[in-house]
Amino acid sequence: MSSGAELIKGIWTENPVFRIALGFCPVLAVSTSIKNGIGMCIAATFVLLCSNIMISVIRKGVPSKIRIPVYIVVIAAFVTIADMVMHAYQPQLHRNLGIFVPLIVVNCIILGRAEAFASKHGVWHSIMDAIGMGIGFTCALIAIGIVRELLGDGKLLGFPILGNSYEPVILLILAPGGFITMGLMLGGLNLIDARRKRKAGK
Repeated sequence: MSSGAELIKGIWTENPVFRIALGFCPVLAVSTSIKNGIGMCIAATFVLLCSNIMISVIRKGVPSKIRIPVYIVVIAAFVTIADMVMHAYQPQLHRNLGIFVPLIVVNCIILGRAEAFASKHGVWHSIMDAIGMGIGFTCALIAIGIVRELLGDGKLLGFPILGNSYEPVILLILAPGGFITMGLMLGGLNLIDARRKRKAGK
């Protein structure tokens, strides 16, 4: 597969949230606002990119029996860097994201790409895979965040959009609202795919 295809697949055909269904925990927790979602995506993409590169470089020298612990140590090192940088330069965002920044260590997307892709491919393709997956994760989080913040709070990025007369749907900024929003989006994407397949069949 070409490097361009590796980049694009993470955005649509293998979107980590809407297609592979990974990383639901941080998605549901931090998508109550776009700002929090973007912050989480930047941190996760940084860790994904750096860990993919490192694991691709060392893959041939890591015995198969200890590969998972080695991958976790590599990921944990980059998560620590991301956590410390965020704490130093974006303390408010760091407080908002809370425990979910350190929990990137066990994020299914990060470890999944390390095991399924970076450990089997060269550095360049691993970089493209990480960037594509990062963009796909970001798109999913922002899409969910827009719906939840707009309808659940009447704002976008903290700015009032729907006016003072709007009654926010408080459910959407709670955990059940995250499940409902994500479920409706997954259903919508599956419907689009089904219609495309029917047209292709005809």
